[in-house]
Amino acid sequence: MQTKPSAMHIPSLIALLLTFSGLATYLNARFLKLPTTIALVLFSLGVSLSVLLANQLGAGWSQQVQASAGRIDFGTTLMDGLLGYLLFAGSIHVRLDELHEHRWPVTILATLGVVLTLFFVATMMGWVFGALGLDVPWVYCLVFGAMISPTDPVAVLDMLRRAGAPRMLETGIAGESLFNDGIGVVAFVACYQLLGHGGGPQPDWPHFWLLLLRQVAGGLGLGFLLGWTAYQLLKTVDDYSVEVFLTLATVAGGYALAQALGISGPLAIVVSGLIVGNLARHRVMSEQSRGRLDDFWELVDGILNAVLFVLIGLAVLSLHPTGGALLAGLAAVPVVLAARWLSIGALLTVSWPEPGRPFPVGSVRLLTWGGLRGGIPVALALSLPGGRQREVLLTVTYVVVVFSVVVQGLTFPLMLRRLLFMPKMDLPEPSR
Repeated sequence: MQTKPSAMHIPSLIALLLTFSGLATYLNARFLKLPTTIALVLFSLGVSLSVLLANQLGAGWSQQVQASAGRIDFGTTLMDGLLGYLLFAGSIHVRLDELHEHRWPVTILATLGVVLTLFFVATMMGWVFGALGLDVPWVYCLVFGAMISPTDPVAVLDMLRRAGAPRMLETGIAGESLFNDGIGVVAFVACYQLLGHGGGPQPDWPHFWLLLLRQVAGGLGLGFLLGWTAYQLLKTVDDYSVEVFLTLATVAGGYALAQALGISGPLAIVVSGLIVGNLARHRVMSEQSRGRLDDFWELVDGILNAVLFVLIGLAVLSLHPTGGALLAGLAAVPVVLAARWLSIGALLTVSWPEPGRPFPVGSVRLLTWGGLRGGIPVALALSLPGGRQREVLLTVTYVVVVFSVVVQGLTFPLMLRRLLFMPKMDLPEPSR
């Protein structure tokens, strides 16, 4: 088992991440003028690669920097610290009346789509690992499929707002991304149980499906309870500071309760955010309170979004790549894209054969190329038990995520314009 250095103290970690994020954001706004998420990944990735190069050249300071970065618990920071707040900030702005038109495709793509992609990726990567002589059992391939199959709502929402996507298309893609993110984490937990703490037993499929059902049903049920309770409390006050604290309590307490109950925290937070955003914001809040609440969660979203993508860039300091693992990562990029394209195309074609309903023509390509992977797969990979398989999967996951954020993120607006015949335009900073 790989020994892990003691985690960095929380105040030091917060200071490091906020300082780094602020500096990177300023430099991008002043000079690069790239989409913020992509610039943050490139900036932190460039710093990380410079540290690794200096380490190879024997610079003593680089070893201290790498050791400090190694004390960052990426998995806990994201999964237990950032994820719930980011999902809530995204979900409170999704309109249920607009999402209602996409309810069936969103549901099917976020469930069957994730499962189909998971098994396709696992099967193809099993062949890739075998061809490259890498010892990665198929149960680990399942775990990789679960990590990489869902898209990241944080990256997707930011990209869609910047690209100026039509409102209905944005609602459909954002809704699918919010829910398949929760389903993906649930699938990872279920697949992780199949590892038997690293022993690699024969898969216990009944246990797998029961655990999946419990996580999903429990997360949805708890999310409804949290959202309805918050709605009832918000009806009794008209003080924006109290209302903001109630939403914070919903996220922090709800996510912790879901973890204690062994059910899906991401799904619970998404559902509660949809209820608060659609019932409380529009029915019981004054215009002033609604504006203050939106400003607060936009600020939280912006800050944590920046921290998340800085973490993605810094995570390269935790890698110990081999040539075979890097080749597997490069091969995984087309495998993951093909798996998403096939699963989305098959499900939309079979279920909605009429072109343009409810997604416009070209949506399969848009959903495929716009399905960005973000920090969640990296955090999940870092949570795997130590060993050769962990190092291989972490490297492969990182290659796919960096390609997704940088290449797909930069080229998606062009694809959107070409497919939807949108005129070329300057893309403003995202705003809600």
